[in-house]
Amino acid sequence: MPEAGVSVLLLRACLALLASPIYLLSFLGIWEPFCRKVFFPFFLDMVGVLHDKKSKKHKQELFRNLPDFRGPSGELRLLEIGTGCGSNFQFYPPGCRVTCTDINPNFEEALSRNMKKNQHLHYERFLVAGGEDLRQVPSGSVDAVVGTLVLCSVHSVSSTLREVLRVLRP
Repeated sequence: MPEAGVSVLLLRACLALLASPIYLLSFLGIWEPFCRKVFFPFFLDMVGVLHDKKSKKHKQELFRNLPDFRGPSGELRLLEIGTGCGSNFQFYPPGCRVTCTDINPNFEEALSRNMKKNQHLHYERFLVAGGEDLRQVPSGSVDAVVGTLVLCSVHSVSSTLREVLRVLRP
């Protein structure tokens, strides 16, 4: 029985040693900004690549009818809420005009890389905004709205739906 107690103590000591850099960074006030600016965008980008491989057929099917929403000018203006790293760009139709929003400004670097890979799109702008506050997008100015990382970038679903209805072309 004493061997089990020693094993538990050894395991706890190893975990404390592994977690000590996190404790130190947290104590210095660096951990949260590091996670928000570096770790989370990097992690989401890596997970996004794996997710895209597994969901490619489903996304192709999901976005195949986007051209049907083109406005009277023949142009498709798209607003994406919770864009993240831009993993949906490859599925949007050529010539589509995309406005991207996310509450985390630190996704802009990964987003820029994806924009370079998807030259078939026209990027309007990147807005640091949640779905509830799209005042930077004029009323009736978009043909379709895509919610990608909505649960990460929206606090109120009903407020977001009101904003979506406001910005959609009548």
